[in-house]
Amino acid sequence: MDKKLLINEIEKIPEPFIEEIYDFVSYLKARIIREKSETAIASESSLGKDWLDAREDSAWQNL
Repeated sequence: MDKKLLINEIEKIPEPFIEEIYDFVSYLKARIIREKSETAIASESSLGKDWLDAREDSAWQNL
């Protein structure tokens, strides 16, 4: 879907519903942030065994 089409549809919405649309957009943004955080946490636990290795520490010490 094109953003311009969505904006055009939002402009046709009666004023009393604008706050609901804003709330829904805010919810979607929060969900995206939450999902990214969950992915990062899952990656951390699966890669943790490599990060805690002494060879890994020595490989990065000169950076």
